[in-house]
Amino acid sequence: MTLALQHRDVAATFLRWTFGRAVLHRGYVLTSSLYFVVDAGLSGSELIVLGTAMSLTLLVSDIPAGVWSDAFSRKWPLVIGHGFLAAGMALTGAVTAFPLLVLSQVLWGLGWACSIGADVAWLTDELGDPARIARILTARARRDLVGGAVGMASFGLVGWAAGLSTAIVVSGVGMALLGAFVATRFGEDNFAATPERRWRASLSIGRRGLVLARRDREILLVLAATFVVNGAGIVAWLFPRQLVDLGFPRHLVLWYTALGIVASAVGVVALRLVEARIDGVGAARRTYAFACFTGLLGLIVLSSAPNALVGSLGVVLAGGIAFNVTRTVSVIWVNRRTTSDVRATVHSVLSQAETLGEIAGGFALALVAREAGTSATLVVAAALIAVAGAVVVRSRADRSSASAR
Repeated sequence: MTLALQHRDVAATFLRWTFGRAVLHRGYVLTSSLYFVVDAGLSGSELIVLGTAMSLTLLVSDIPAGVWSDAFSRKWPLVIGHGFLAAGMALTGAVTAFPLLVLSQVLWGLGWACSIGADVAWLTDELGDPARIARILTARARRDLVGGAVGMASFGLVGWAAGLSTAIVVSGVGMALLGAFVATRFGEDNFAATPERRWRASLSIGRRGLVLARRDREILLVLAATFVVNGAGIVAWLFPRQLVDLGFPRHLVLWYTALGIVASAVGVVALRLVEARIDGVGAARRTYAFACFTGLLGLIVLSSAPNALVGSLGVVLAGGIAFNVTRTVSVIWVNRRTTSDVRATVHSVLSQAETLGEIAGGFALALVAREAGTSATLVVAAALIAVAGAVVVRSRADRSSASAR
């Protein structure tokens, strides 16, 4: 197999997997979001507690999972992560009791902890072509949105026809099957568990990854901005609640599915524009800041909307553009400044920033939601995103050519 053909095969396998996971993930998120409100009858504060429970799970498991990926394998943490995701998804559809729903999100969080960092590290190692990584990661984000749209359409129809719980359980079974795909199709030709990568070296790997994250000023900037944006982003759990309060149409599953597809389509267009410009000097900083201010606008629109139609525009701006673009740019930005030996660990540190932001934002915004209502909570979240955008705009980061690593 020629080198070019090998690169195409690695990229194609990665993007196919991304598409499949997005179908199942977004189908689950859509149906479970409605299930929590319609079938389980959870309040706004309980919805935020669910998100916070998942975030706490990520907090304690992210970095150990990243170190494991750097020390022993990129592939097998992904396989095991699919098992945890499948278990959490299936459990969600089988219960309505709040404590068991919290447990389902703990399993879901463990699954993501095993996957975060390992996927980008696997791609970077097996591709062996640093110049192509940023574009493939942006293409991954677009493929994720396209797969998400397919998942929302497919599982939305299943939820409408057979019930939300059935659709959720089916998504869990599908995630288990996707784990089998990873086990059989993901090779590790450029990674081996050498003697230096055994248990005694794990602490050293973790320490080196943390030192790099702490000393690199651009990584620190991304971590700080990610903390704030994800703290504000926890309000995405409130989008269905706000739309229902604004008078969303009677056939909730079908209309919310349609809205999710529209948001994904807009996100695909936005990420296509990002892909064409992400390699320029200062592009990451400018794109990240623009996405933050788009999120600010979207949350303000949603909070003050007079009806569900206008509120849906806010969801598209915040959920379709802002949160997708900031996440994609942060991964690309950090990956550029990370060395191969600690790549998964540093990406896990990025995930830790997301998680800590969600926990802090979850507890704070849950109190706001309980005391002041959903609209006020959205306004507070908008202010937080504005702060993150302002910090990135004023920084000196990414104003010269990115360093090669």
